[in-house]
Amino acid sequence: MASTGNTVSKAKYESKIPPFYYKPTFLDCLLLREQWIRAKYEREEFIFTEKQEPYSAGYREGYLWKRGRDNGQFLSRKFVLSEREGALKYYNRNDAKEPKAIMKIEHLNATFQPEKIGNAHGLQITYLKDNSTRNIFVYHEDGKEMVDWFNAIRAARFHYLQVAFPGASNIDLVPKLSRNYLKEGYMEKTGPKQTEGFKKRWFTMDDRRLMYFKDPLDAFARGEVFIGSKENSYKALDGLPPSTQGNHWQYGITIITPDRKFLFACETKSDQLEWISAFQKLINRPMLPQEYAVEAHFKHKP
Repeated sequence: MASTGNTVSKAKYESKIPPFYYKPTFLDCLLLREQWIRAKYEREEFIFTEKQEPYSAGYREGYLWKRGRDNGQFLSRKFVLSEREGALKYYNRNDAKEPKAIMKIEHLNATFQPEKIGNAHGLQITYLKDNSTRNIFVYHEDGKEMVDWFNAIRAARFHYLQVAFPGASNIDLVPKLSRNYLKEGYMEKTGPKQTEGFKKRWFTMDDRRLMYFKDPLDAFARGEVFIGSKENSYKALDGLPPSTQGNHWQYGITIITPDRKFLFACETKSDQLEWISAFQKLINRPMLPQEYAVEAHFKHKP
């Protein structure tokens, strides 16, 4: 650094970064930041183009520790990622001929969740099953292996989107490869009649899908709420209607949609302000054409 300077060093060590490779920021978990530094300086992965890294191959097979949906135990499971088949699959047994789950690359997302999963290498993989979100929680003892899986999923997503949107530039495609959640945490909620007592639930805001779970590591959400834009009559209000009863936490939020109101309560004022800010970012953002189809699905849910 002293002899060449930051600019020259960066030009050398980052000259051949694949467009899909995730470049962490200071906000990302320690694993991503550490492996980025090791990939760049120790393994020199981004200097030469002749060597193909394992996350670029379009096919990946290996074993990850997966959390059981019912018992919560982490067990070794075989995972196979295939760009050709357009899917990530996992198998419950080594000799199983049929996969336990097939996750289409089209709807795949991965995000590191070390605190929630309780492992420094913990990765949350989500996909759509019958148009509802399904969560899978995995980890690997080797940090490099886990980050390679993460970037392999991003690579598969990148190549899928290149085919799906042939005119799109890398600048347009890269933000769609994987996404972190806008906000997660506990709130209380009541039912649609707003006469039931408020229950504590774990909420995850995955873009315009606000999902709630009984436990942060549940495989399926108990319910989902679509958060649209202000042009489509969506609002986020500070507080609850005066007649509201049953909430243990006093910092309320009212979400108004074209069909109904949703009532939530936060434990602290800071939680309330953070949630309202997250809601407002979505509400102030105009809806994309494909988001109208998602909204229509939510309206027709039983």
